[in-house]
Amino acid sequence: MSQNFFQSFILLILVTDPFGGVPLFVSALSSVPPERRWKVVVRECGIAFLILLLFMFFGRHFLNALQLSDVALRIGGGVILFLIALRMVFPQPGGIFGDIDHSHEPFIVPLAIPALAGPSALATVLLFSSNSNLDVATHVAALVCVAIVWLIVLLSAERMQRLLGERTMTAFERLMGLILTAMSVEMLLAGIHDFIKTL
Repeated sequence: MSQNFFQSFILLILVTDPFGGVPLFVSALSSVPPERRWKVVVRECGIAFLILLLFMFFGRHFLNALQLSDVALRIGGGVILFLIALRMVFPQPGGIFGDIDHSHEPFIVPLAIPALAGPSALATVLLFSSNSNLDVATHVAALVCVAIVWLIVLLSAERMQRLLGERTMTAFERLMGLILTAMSVEMLLAGIHDFIKTL
């Protein structure tokens, strides 16, 4: 169980990438009064947590309604994770999620979605929902711990960016992208393996 928890925790940390989201949060909150910023961060983390939790519990029903197999989801999730990882390793203009509007206080978009609860994170928790019920408690515990990491990292985002500098944050994000690339390839190969066994 501890191994499953650790794997789930690491995978969720990688796909939600709170460290890579530090520049995005700092930029998006630049127009928000300093005394309100921590409230916005807590609110956005809470919204992202609830969305991922809903997908984790009701993901199987969602898959059944769309008549999607676990194999198809595993392969599709691997492809999405791989594309996200490539954008982390090779940054694009505007960042992973493109340009954002800084003129208003952010609400849900782009901080909760897609910065934290993005396509890769949603695909990951959908994969969790396709596992046995015995693993649900482990995955929920992992998600709770990941949400705590979000809060710690993002509440200290401005201080962290000042201390580490932009180059260090970019290097760290690329390292996480490299690890995520390997995990996405592993997920993709596992999906292909399961598909071949069904032939």
